[in-house]
Amino acid sequence: MLRITRDIALDESELAEQFVRASGPGGQNVNKVSTAVQLRFNVFASPSLPWDVRERLIKLAGNRINSAGELMITAQRHRTQAQNRADARDKLTGLIRAAALRPKPRKKTRPSTVARRRRLTSKRQHGELKRTRAKKPTSLD
Repeated sequence: MLRITRDIALDESELAEQFVRASGPGGQNVNKVSTAVQLRFNVFASPSLPWDVRERLIKLAGNRINSAGELMITAQRHRTQAQNRADARDKLTGLIRAAALRPKPRKKTRPSTVARRRRLTSKRQHGELKRTRAKKPTSLD
């Protein structure tokens, strides 16, 4: 059981891990040992996620979700499978936690009358300044 928030927990059977060869540091092991982790989580079929969290997660994940609804997270920062596995799970947990936060509804606001008047006065002064620059001086013949 992977605990995300106090309300959301994922069952281990919902996660599929595949170990592949990593690029980057690893010395002699880089060509022999599959240390990178590809973690797959089916967002569409998960019974653990509420609908609103699922929708926000799909938006947040973007290109990491394929057409089948699988969220794929790759971790290859570390040199060991165990560390990369923990890193991939941390990434998934962070993403779902971010999706679990409900955005605050936006309150429509209007500029005050004084602010509107101040803005128009400033625009008028700026236009006046530009007009004085545009006038050509008269020649004294």
